[in-house]
Amino acid sequence: MTNTVTHKHVHDDQDHKTHGLKRWFYATNHKDIGTMYLVFACVLFFLGGAMALVIRAELFQPGLQFVDPGFYNSMTTMHALLMIFGAVMPAWTGLANWMVPMQVGAPDMALPRLNNFSFWLLPFAFTLLLLTLFVPGGAPAGGWTLYPPLSLQAGDSFPLTIFSIHLMGISSILAAINVIVTILNMRAPGLGLLNMPLFCWTWLITAYLLIAVMPVLAGAVTMLLTDHFFGTAFFTASGGGDPVMFQHLFWFFGHPEVYILILPAFGVISEIIPTFSRKPLFGYQSMVYATASIAFLSFIVWAHHMFTVGMPLAGQLFFMLSTMLIAVPTGVKVFNWCATMWKGSISFETPMLFAVAFLFLFTMGGLSGLMLAIVPADFQYHDSYFVVAHFHYVLVPGAVFAIMAGVYYWLPKWTGRMYNEKVGKLHFWLSAIGVNVLFFPQHFLGLAGMPRRIPDYSTQFADWNSVSSVGAFIFGFSQLLFVYVIWSAVRSGEKAAVRPWESARGLEWELPTPAPYHSWETPPSQGVIAKGSMR
Repeated sequence: MTNTVTHKHVHDDQDHKTHGLKRWFYATNHKDIGTMYLVFACVLFFLGGAMALVIRAELFQPGLQFVDPGFYNSMTTMHALLMIFGAVMPAWTGLANWMVPMQVGAPDMALPRLNNFSFWLLPFAFTLLLLTLFVPGGAPAGGWTLYPPLSLQAGDSFPLTIFSIHLMGISSILAAINVIVTILNMRAPGLGLLNMPLFCWTWLITAYLLIAVMPVLAGAVTMLLTDHFFGTAFFTASGGGDPVMFQHLFWFFGHPEVYILILPAFGVISEIIPTFSRKPLFGYQSMVYATASIAFLSFIVWAHHMFTVGMPLAGQLFFMLSTMLIAVPTGVKVFNWCATMWKGSISFETPMLFAVAFLFLFTMGGLSGLMLAIVPADFQYHDSYFVVAHFHYVLVPGAVFAIMAGVYYWLPKWTGRMYNEKVGKLHFWLSAIGVNVLFFPQHFLGLAGMPRRIPDYSTQFADWNSVSSVGAFIFGFSQLLFVYVIWSAVRSGEKAAVRPWESARGLEWELPTPAPYHSWETPPSQGVIAKGSMR
């Protein structure tokens, strides 16, 4: 009895957390930092979404309606930078902070102070980027790819943009190092790599991708900086440089970056589908190897974005075939998810709805990607709205839906409260309808020849643009329901059961609900590991 009391007293002392602003400024607890990442991502998601609505409002009808062409180009550039680097990537890092230590039986992330630093870089980075809206010459307007020579013609926003990208990159690299060290060094004894949840596997591979490619982006934008201010000519044709070299550097970063955004989604979906199908994941090992294969192949397909630059025929063939090869491990994943659901006892709670929508719509986006991989066809599709449709089908019903699915899935474990299922389902259906009304017509616009990044267009494109803009406003405003669902659950939701989803597997579900401030003060026993094993 004495031992129990003493242990309780010690635990209470360790569980003590600072309150007020100090708790967040000096946070080293992985759950606090994960929460800050998720809140930050949500704020940037709405800022980037507001910019998207400016774009779609301008394109609702032919003619210049609300903004001038320069500001329109700034909106397309800023929307992309905010959504990719400010919303999706920090959201995944937030989920990794919350879930990786809980799933591998670790007490916290391996490098908690570095974790704090990697988060606090982001508010400064995006403050710099958003300040460009108010400097002479306006925000960057060279597209999210920042291709020279257009990006080199920017005004005072140029150095602020480059510096903010450097800060974002440093933050991503530090977060990736933390994930790798946590998974490899702090797993519970007896938890083998091939017994980890798929979310940990996908994040481990994503972290290696981040460390490999973020320095490439940093090098490319630094060369832009020296071209702009120090008289070098890396990308300036008049000085003997080559603008196409920037494209090679950018896309060597850019294509693995697409998988950095989507691989953690594969992990989340691989957690949710087995839970609500009430069956173990079909082909666990093949899913791990498929994820690693996708990561490897992502390094050798970058120039499929550049078929129109005058590449030699051998280069075109190599990048076309290697791009098609990525469909194989991706297809393995899709078929494994379908096989998991086959003859399962499926129920369609909100996380499962988002997961099934991900499965269907992400596959559609992947198929249009295969169309873009075919060199002669790509000459028609390139720089058209078909590419915009493809990219957004992969990233919105792909990455964004998976993030939402993950939040709905783990929210009861995080907070000890259940969300409102009816409002959650309403949010799903409005999002699913809105996203298809928004992006599906853009395939038709692209095939009809509408180029992207234009503020005005001829009347032949008017009807589908109007439909697309209506979908944008449905999708955009329906996200307010997401915030309401989370807020109401945290404030006044019904108390969640110890295991909110009965058939959920994984070490995080062996913890109390809500998850204690310190997850695994002592490593889980072999019995707990076996019970929570994903295989």
